[in-house]
Amino acid sequence: MNPAARLALVKPSPIRLISEGAPADAIPLGLGEPTWELPAAARAALALESGVCGYGPNAGLPELRAALARWHGAQADEVLVTCGSEEALFSLFMAWLGPGDEVLLPNPGFAAYPALARITGAEPVLYALDEAKGFCLDAQAFIAALDGGPRIKAAILNFPCNPTGGGASLEDLRLVVQACERRGILLISDEVYRDLYFGSRPPSLRDAGSYGVVLSSMSKGWAAPGLRVGWAVGDPAWLSPARTIHAFAVTAASATSQRAALALLEASSEVLPLGRREIQARWEALAWAWKTHFGTSITPPAGTFYHWIPLPLSAHADPLGFCLRLRDEGRVVLVPGSAFGEAGRTYARLSFAAHPEQLVEGVKRMAPFWR
Repeated sequence: MNPAARLALVKPSPIRLISEGAPADAIPLGLGEPTWELPAAARAALALESGVCGYGPNAGLPELRAALARWHGAQADEVLVTCGSEEALFSLFMAWLGPGDEVLLPNPGFAAYPALARITGAEPVLYALDEAKGFCLDAQAFIAALDGGPRIKAAILNFPCNPTGGGASLEDLRLVVQACERRGILLISDEVYRDLYFGSRPPSLRDAGSYGVVLSSMSKGWAAPGLRVGWAVGDPAWLSPARTIHAFAVTAASATSQRAALALLEASSEVLPLGRREIQARWEALAWAWKTHFGTSITPPAGTFYHWIPLPLSAHADPLGFCLRLRDEGRVVLVPGSAFGEAGRTYARLSFAAHPEQLVEGVKRMAPFWR
């Protein structure tokens, strides 16, 4: 008995593999999850849970959908609540992609994008980010890749970007929206890191026009990945088929988690600045340690809690091997950039969501491997 043939096209996440095999005393700079406390609003909402624990509507609790609609400047029927943003993406891909289709993805980009595309039978087509400008969106490169893929049916944006922290200008977003709308291509903007930023708040796809679907979740800015609550916002014509997939895959997101998510959303004016203060403190610890042990200054990303590090030349031939040696000998977990596409091969991703003291110790342990 063999598993389905589609699994031959999908490999286990290298992010999880390198983290789960780490020695117990390794500094965890691999996984991208907040390490500060779950905000009080969610803790209070969870403590109030009592009585019957029911499923709730497939599309999400009406009060949460209404609040998310207000947050995004949308209507409630334009909101689908899911089990994290990744499930929203899975449902959209399963609803709109199949064998013979192509999907346009960033390179480097989040490792789940090509995996989910291949599960549907679709083929990933890659577009380059602007390396000279910190891996920001390059609308011309995006449109050129779009023109070169006659079977492209969907495209993904992710800004601020995982893994690079790069951003996108409103002008480039508008050009991308116009290009996709002319071609009738499903444009999906993954904005889970939008509220963890340095400087000014990054633009949303919805600032560039009404076309496309925005994904977000409670996992990053609201510091609640364990709630597993995400959402998709867009034209009901795009969401309705995805809702069917979502209903058969998971029935509905946890009602208990949704009530905690609603409390977090209503407390956003306190919760989101708290998250930004937390990543600012961690960035300052990282920058100090980097200056101390590497002797160079580093620039914060547009957003996220990732530092995109050039690997030493000696690691370019085998970046995974280098990161495994750093893990097992140096006791520091980093993710090789090759996990995010060939364009990341000469880089590694460091998550500075870790505690400040871990960042300082981790950089100290890393430095000898770059000399």
